[in-house]
Amino acid sequence: MTATTTTAPNGSAQVPGRPLGSRDDRPGRDAPAAPARDHSARQAGSPELLRSVFRRHAAGVAVITAERDGVPVGFTATSLNSVSADPPLLSFTIGTGSSSWPGVRDSDHLGVHILGEHQSDLAGLFARSGADRFGPDTAWAPGPHGVPLLSGVPAWLVCRVVARVPAGTHRVIISEALAGDPAGEGRPLLYHQGRFNALRD
Repeated sequence: MTATTTTAPNGSAQVPGRPLGSRDDRPGRDAPAAPARDHSARQAGSPELLRSVFRRHAAGVAVITAERDGVPVGFTATSLNSVSADPPLLSFTIGTGSSSWPGVRDSDHLGVHILGEHQSDLAGLFARSGADRFGPDTAWAPGPHGVPLLSGVPAWLVCRVVARVPAGTHRVIISEALAGDPAGEGRPLLYHQGRFNALRD
């Protein structure tokens, strides 16, 4: 028996049993598929290959802060990851040659700040070697456990360090979220192709 068709509001024919918007009804369904890439052109694993690949990866931007001997320290991180919801764990990496490493190494608690697209200058300040990161141009105040907290960020957490895992020239820091505020204003700042960028709709 031949299936009958009905006319949809947009004038297209609809076959009973097939919902509008199914794969066969989508515009451009006859467009040719993109050609397969030649994977024989692969490169051997190397530091430069890893850097080149991750330049294609858009990452969120965070500032990690700590307090050591009464002095605030902090740095920009693009390696922030959620590890576990229960318990609430996150991770980031830091190089042991970083000026902020002694503060992260010796602190039991850290501040994690998600930066907004309006804070690219702040991200650059905390990424620049030798910069006065907590100078008069940086709005901050001591928070729980003495952790330096930056003002005007979309979200922040105060965390307790639970592990420092060796990983080459870096350490993977795993921390548990103790307190925070996710309700700040601003869209997220991104890092891509060596530059800070805004999120596009």
